[in-house]
Amino acid sequence: MDATPDLPRPPRVPVFNMPAVVTASVGILVLIHAVRQVLPDVWDITLLLDLALVPARWTLALDPDRAADVLRAAAASQGSAFEVETRKAFAAYLVADPGAMPWTFVTYALLHGSWAHVLLNSVWLAAFGTPVARRCGAWRYGLIALVSTAAGGLLHVLIDPLSTVPLIGASAGVSGLMAAAVRFAFHPAEATGPAALPWQRPVPTRLQTIPELLRNRSAVVFLAIWFVTNLLFGLAALPLGLSDSAVAWDAHLGGFVVGFLMLPLVDRLGRR
Repeated sequence: MDATPDLPRPPRVPVFNMPAVVTASVGILVLIHAVRQVLPDVWDITLLLDLALVPARWTLALDPDRAADVLRAAAASQGSAFEVETRKAFAAYLVADPGAMPWTFVTYALLHGSWAHVLLNSVWLAAFGTPVARRCGAWRYGLIALVSTAAGGLLHVLIDPLSTVPLIGASAGVSGLMAAAVRFAFHPAEATGPAALPWQRPVPTRLQTIPELLRNRSAVVFLAIWFVTNLLFGLAALPLGLSDSAVAWDAHLGGFVVGFLMLPLVDRLGRR
């Protein structure tokens, strides 16, 4: 006779403990990069031209008289002789066909330069997109990511309007989600008892104001580390050989600021 008690079957634990919208976001980024690896070079270059954000393209579309400035900037750019000649040829192509592509202010986030690039962004997206999606829901999560992406691209164009280097990567949108999470992730937990464990503490429902964040040591340390490392890596990655191309620190900054300021607006919108 079996004396083993008939215990209930334990619940199934999902492989990816993330909201569906975050899992889908990561999956789309990885899938697009995987498809690009098997595309013919001509197709991949066409995809890059149609989806990447090129500051000089917008400068020429808004002010065709700056064609000479774009050509001079391409000729004076740093890099090997082959890289400079490639930029000069691309600048000439942009001058000959200066049409603006408005969709590139968001589609550039779908493309990445390497597996390391897309996987790093995917990790940060999973880490900081998850709390935002759980708090705000799928459409407000998507809205923050979309507007932060566009804001990062816009700031990049304003700071470096003559650049012919295509901007790609989801970092601006991820930075916006990261900043949004800061508004509530560092909220002091209210204990439910004298020895409340972390998983027994209630999820904070109120966003911290900017003065409250500035008095929150954990939040201040996080913000300081983010700004300093982003600026240093953006300015030093290329000279030190840490990256094959310049890091668009300005796009990260634009996305971060917009995500930080935008969360209270969409948070109130969803709670009406």
